Amino acid sequence: MKPTSILINTIIRHKKKHTHPTGLSGNENASITFIGNATTILEWEGLRILTDPNFLHAGDHLHLGPGVTAKRLHDPAVDLHQLPPLDAILLSHYHADHFDQLVEDSLNRDFTIISTPHAKECLAGKEEPFTGVVDLDFWKSAMIHVGGEKAGEGKARQPRVKITGMPGKHVPPGPLAVVNDLLGAVPPTNGWMIELGYGESSLDKAPSGEAAALGGPVPGTGEGGQELKTGYRIYISGDTLFVDELKDIPKWLKDEKVDLMLVHLGGTTIMGPKLPLIMVTMDGKQGLQLMRLMDPDVTIPIHFDDYDVMLKGLDDFKENVNGTEFEKKIVYLDRGEQYLFKVRE
Repeated sequence: MKPTSILINTIIRHKKKHTHPTGLSGNENASITFIGNATTILEWEGLRILTDPNFLHAGDHLHLGPGVTAKRLHDPAVDLHQLPPLDAILLSHYHADHFDQLVEDSLNRDFTIISTPHAKECLAGKEEPFTGVVDLDFWKSAMIHVGGEKAGEGKARQPRVKITGMPGKHVPPGPLAVVNDLLGAVPPTNGWMIELGYGESSLDKAPSGEAAALGGPVPGTGEGGQELKTGYRIYISGDTLFVDELKDIPKWLKDEKVDLMLVHLGGTTIMGPKLPLIMVTMDGKQGLQLMRLMDPDVTIPIHFDDYDVMLKGLDDFKENVNGTEFEKKIVYLDRGEQYLFKVRE
C-alpha cells in the first residue's frame, strides 16, 4: 500500500508542499490538501476525509437561494472522478457550493457523511435517501474509527478522529435572520473541531471510516470508554460570520490549543429581501478577529475567490493580517497544494 501523500501527489501532479511557518519539518505524518473553495482532503493513518465537496468547473453556475445564482471562477485542483478512495465526508451545510449536484448524484447512498441536522433531513428525504448521514448539532460529537492494514501498527493505542460541531451563523443576526428562518433560503451551518489522536475502545472492530455518534461537550474525550488522547486539533470555521456565539468556542476548549485553523473567507455577498446586499461569510477583517479569538498555531485561509459572489478575496485578508502578530502564522495554499503536519502521540 502506497503512502497516502504519494497517492494524492500522483493525482494532482506534485504540487507544492508546505510545512510549519517556522520551518520545522521532517517528521510530519498527516496532511491537508486544498482542492478549491471549501473542499480539502484530510489524510492521516490511512484515513481520508473530504470536506465540503464542490467540483464544478470555471464558468459553471449554481443556485444559492431564491433569485441568487453564482458563477464559478476557478477550476478545482482535481475532478471528482480523480479522487483517491475516501472514508467520509465532512459537510458544513447543505448548500450547492459545498455539495454540488454532481457529488450528490455520484455518491453511494450509504457513504458516511457528517453534517448538520438540516442536511441530514434533506439528504435522508431524497427519492433515493442517503442512509449514512451522522448529524451533529453544536457541541455534539462523533468518533471515526481509523482502520486499514497499517493503522496503529505497533501501537498499544489505536488512531481515532473525533469531530465536534461548532457554532456558526451564515446570516447576520436580526430581522434578516428571522426572515431567512421563515424562507429557509440560506441553510444552517456548522463549524467543526477535529481532534486527531489515539485511544482504546470497542471501535477497534468497526470498519474504517465508520462514524459513531457521541455526546459532549468535553474536548479531548469521548463517551462510553472511548477516551481520546488528542495529538492534533483542527478548527474549521465553516461559512459563518464573526458572531457572538463563536466566543463560546474558547470557553469549550478551556486551556486546550488549536493547532490549525481553516478559515472560510470571501466576504460572500448576496441579495436579501427587497434587494439589500448581505454579507454571509467573513471578510478579511472578521477573519483577523477570529484569529485573535481562537489564537491558532497556524491558519490556512480557504473559501475566498472561487465564486463571483465572493467580493472580499485573499488580498483583503492579507491587507488585514499583514503587520499583525499573526502575519507569520499563516500558510497560503494554492489549489492542489498540501500542508503537512505532525500528529503527536
